[in-house]
Amino acid sequence: MLTSRTFVKRTRAGAVVKVVREHYLRDDIACGAAACRLCTPAAPAPGTGSAPGLEARPSGPASSLCPGPHFLLPDTNLLLHQIDILEDPVIKNVIVLQTVLQEVRNRSAPVYKRIRDVIQNKEKHFYSFTNEHHRETYIEQNRGETANDRNDRAIRVAVKWYNEHLKKIEDEEKIQVILLTNDRINKEKALEEGITAYTCEEYIKSLTANPELVDRLACVSDEGKEIEGGKIIFPEHIPLSKLQQGIKSGIYLQGTYRANRENYLEATVWVHGDGEENKEIIVQGLKHLNRAIHEDVVAVEVLAKDEWVAPSSVVLQDDDQNEENIENEEEKENILKTSVNKDMLRPTGRVVGIIKRNWRPYCGMLSKSQIKEARRHLFTPADRRIPRIRIETRQADALEGQRIIVAIDGWPRNSRYPNGHFVKNLGSAGDKETETEVLLLEHDVPHQAFSQAVLSFLPKMPWSITEEDMKHREDLRHLNVCSVDPPGCTDIDDALHCREIGNGNLEVGVHIADVSHFIRPGNALDEESVKRGTTVYLCEKRIDMVPELLSSNLCSLRSNVDRLAFSCIWEMNHKAEILKTRFTKSVINSKASLTYAEAQMRIDSATMNDDITTSLRGLNKLAKILKKKRIDKGALTLASPEVRFHMDSETHDPIDLQTKELKETNSMVEEFMLLANISVAQKIYDEFPEFALLRKHPAPPPSNYDILVKAAKSKNLEIKTDSAKALAESLDKAESPTFPYLNTLLRILTTRCMMQAVYFCSGMDNDFHHYGLASPIYTHFTSPIRRYADIIVHRLLAVAIGADSTYPELTDKHKLADMCKNLNYRHKMAQYAQRASVAFHTQLFFKTKGVVNEDAYILFVRKNAVVVLIPKYGLEGTVFFEEKDKPTPKLEYNSEVPSLTVEDTTLHVFDKVKVNIMLDDSNIQHQKMRMVLVEPKV
Repeated sequence: MLTSRTFVKRTRAGAVVKVVREHYLRDDIACGAAACRLCTPAAPAPGTGSAPGLEARPSGPASSLCPGPHFLLPDTNLLLHQIDILEDPVIKNVIVLQTVLQEVRNRSAPVYKRIRDVIQNKEKHFYSFTNEHHRETYIEQNRGETANDRNDRAIRVAVKWYNEHLKKIEDEEKIQVILLTNDRINKEKALEEGITAYTCEEYIKSLTANPELVDRLACVSDEGKEIEGGKIIFPEHIPLSKLQQGIKSGIYLQGTYRANRENYLEATVWVHGDGEENKEIIVQGLKHLNRAIHEDVVAVEVLAKDEWVAPSSVVLQDDDQNEENIENEEEKENILKTSVNKDMLRPTGRVVGIIKRNWRPYCGMLSKSQIKEARRHLFTPADRRIPRIRIETRQADALEGQRIIVAIDGWPRNSRYPNGHFVKNLGSAGDKETETEVLLLEHDVPHQAFSQAVLSFLPKMPWSITEEDMKHREDLRHLNVCSVDPPGCTDIDDALHCREIGNGNLEVGVHIADVSHFIRPGNALDEESVKRGTTVYLCEKRIDMVPELLSSNLCSLRSNVDRLAFSCIWEMNHKAEILKTRFTKSVINSKASLTYAEAQMRIDSATMNDDITTSLRGLNKLAKILKKKRIDKGALTLASPEVRFHMDSETHDPIDLQTKELKETNSMVEEFMLLANISVAQKIYDEFPEFALLRKHPAPPPSNYDILVKAAKSKNLEIKTDSAKALAESLDKAESPTFPYLNTLLRILTTRCMMQAVYFCSGMDNDFHHYGLASPIYTHFTSPIRRYADIIVHRLLAVAIGADSTYPELTDKHKLADMCKNLNYRHKMAQYAQRASVAFHTQLFFKTKGVVNEDAYILFVRKNAVVVLIPKYGLEGTVFFEEKDKPTPKLEYNSEVPSLTVEDTTLHVFDKVKVNIMLDDSNIQHQKMRMVLVEPKV
């Protein structure tokens, strides 16, 4: 049956047009109940991939409200707000209407994905019913009826149809369909129409065998449940409509709220301008923070200049056990209000409203209430940027000492903390597997096992290169190619060769795993790879971007096996000047898989002169010339205190901790990877100027260098920051014969001043420059096993040389730009997860060491602390001079020098000190390395 839907819409130009769309109705759409013989067995529901899932005899939990067999049918708002309940294994046999799915998709992409995943889980028996295309459940919108009211009516019509339809099943006990809704009006109308309807809370509380489910109920109000008789703490949020008017007129600014990890009473709001430099607004104090949470999109009002403040140098943690002790907060806020140099004042504002909440489930621990049999407790998130959350639970005793997940429901004006609900127990705090799960969840690292849909697109084993593959590739198996990687590397992306050619020049090749041959655009394997974005390397394991069959086998350029590659080959003279460049799909056979140490040993050996060693020496010689050329152009050589753990082979506990030692071969490989990336970047940009995927490194704003310049000045050194070249040259000159480690410290500090390098689409940006590499253009081509950006670059390059065909998404700059945003986010989260893994394993290492005394250098000074670096362990930590239950010493902070005077001892940046290092496990939630100053004694 064909009907039509007519509606009007406003075009971008402002014109109002009438739109008529054909709408097909059918009478053969199955109800999804396994016991039903009236319906034709259904194909997978459109857009869900789910076949009929409702059980013949519903096996859900026993309900005191509806003891008979029943299916549940939630409305849109219930699904949006109670997704945690619906995901619970106890809840089964649920009908999800097309009307509801469409609304959820429009209102919340994360919840839509979660409900789709639930529908596809066969054990849950959820069924997606396409009521909008069923002849008996489709309804037209009545004149004067809102879209929301029409959808509520459509839901009630579907419930009534189901109940009538299921009556026809020949069974002693009829199956009933129950509407779950938290909408008072919708529930009243349902009851008037003879439909059984309950609120989510009513139904969940009726499941007497599963009382723990009550803990997962979300409070549906955005402001949350107010505390009875509570004092108003925060200003009211301005409604969204007025916020939008205020932003349009310039009264308010819109930006992303970033909480301060070191000071819970301070945040910054990053305001993104149209083509202008981003503005940073400081927000200080509870009332001005006004219930915003890290990553929320907020509206801020900029204060008058006489109310502007400087970024705080005080370290403040929210560790007060009295959850409503506002007087204590006011005392802490007074600490922030110290006089500062006018030059340090920054635009300051207050949060007046929330544009978009970006809440997520948070990992952390329960701080059990001291009141006996209390149900209300505080949850302390693992991420210090997130405030504590008040939850109600009957499981407090069982959850004590456990890592749990909690979701926020709302934040009332009269509550110091937001309200939330319990979601999941992850396991015991301190357990290695539990803590790894926490850091992966906290950094949003996709780490579930690859699905069967993804694995179905892998090559069938045994796999080998076919004659068809060879037709379109150069056979380079005769070349003396080798790979050089860290020890234990199994996902080998790249290999190299260097040889003399007849005209006296050199042929140099970088050969990269041809991952794009195995991962084709648009299939499930490709979609999973782009979602993951990057491989994440933790201390004891890695989270692969692609399945292991590809990462460690078929794509890995292991020695003595034929492998598909994408090769970048140059003809160079002995001065490392490029005479010709070509790109080709190839087949290679690596002659050796070497570690950096093994390759270095060959280069340095007086007796080894085989072809591989000769190739390595040629590569190393050219790499030194290439590096000098880069540095002469202004490329920066920076430093970071990286560490490597030696793990026990059985327990996988860290037994030794060392800083990473870099050899010439590290630099050799790096130089040729950089050169290949630059060559490929130029090629794909020449061919596709509008949609080349490139990588840029923005120049830092001058203010970023303030701390570096001041620190160097305190040691009578001048650091110039006019350009990357000026910075590089002044860093090279910043040497002290009596303090050899000073230059390394300056380079570490310089790294902290840098901006984040980002992927972008060439058609959406004008600034291509890579500041750190001093290169006008750059991309990532050399690591497609571990970075999805490289796969896109491979596809572009393949099209550019005629080795593959294009597809619509590859040449859509808007889709590429969106992809770049995701890749930048995934790359950033992977870095954070890796750092968190190092921090956790550092704690494990020091757990059995007791107190360790080591040399350290001061990196930063704060108003009440100094941050030190211990070179031996590459470890950074904070030495506090204010301790609980001890008298506070006299502290005098000088931001210009910079220095901190503790009583009569003055500490400067870069001063060498001695510290005691120990693990502070007094707070199991936030175990940390504690450092105490030993020399000089204060």
